[in-house]
Amino acid sequence: MNLFLRMLLVVTTALLSREKLDPLGESAVTFRVLPNDLDINAHMNNGRYLTLMDLGRIDLIVRTGLGRVVRQQGWRPLVGSVLTQYKRSLNPFETYQLKTKVLCWDEKWIFLEQRFERNGKTAALGIVKTLFRHPRQGNVPPYEVMQAMGVGLNSPEIPLAVQLWQDAEGFLIPASAGKGPGGFRLALCSTPHCDNEIHDPSETGHFCSECALEQDLFEREFRWGGLATIAK
Repeated sequence: MNLFLRMLLVVTTALLSREKLDPLGESAVTFRVLPNDLDINAHMNNGRYLTLMDLGRIDLIVRTGLGRVVRQQGWRPLVGSVLTQYKRSLNPFETYQLKTKVLCWDEKWIFLEQRFERNGKTAALGIVKTLFRHPRQGNVPPYEVMQAMGVGLNSPEIPLAVQLWQDAEGFLIPASAGKGPGGFRLALCSTPHCDNEIHDPSETGHFCSECALEQDLFEREFRWGGLATIAK
């Protein structure tokens, strides 16, 4: 019930009293840590961050004007995955801001940065991979979403942390038995204009062997520390 009331407040405030945002502008919503946000350590539960991030995305959608298009087109926002880094605790009754903005996009996904701040310092940082889906026509290409928001077709540069995250996810997608060697599904190389199949993602991630060699992916370490390039 508490989360429903928070959502109602966010939507009402975004519609009636808050200034509109540029498509690549940053939404900022202020919350307070309530008793039912806490876990046994008496600070905000890590799962609550993810729930509140939904409200930050709602505020962004409404204030950029995308909400009207989503409603007219019947698009449904969906989350593919979330990368979260917890840096500082949020304690009972503390106020904090949740800041949300579009980071970049590719042919399928839109990547959002969502940051929890307390007294100007980052308490938690999340990168969200999301898309919109039409109930009959399937996934909506990001360029259509961006056009609806008034943004050109070119994405801002994709940060290294996002690239490494997407490469690492290639290790987490097992295939059905018999689909490919090593228990992984066969896929096409992610390098533009390359149609080579990936036979062993455990070695090359989202790239074929030739492209992996060119990009030195065999020598790249998959470090989550790259997220610090965004957190600065």
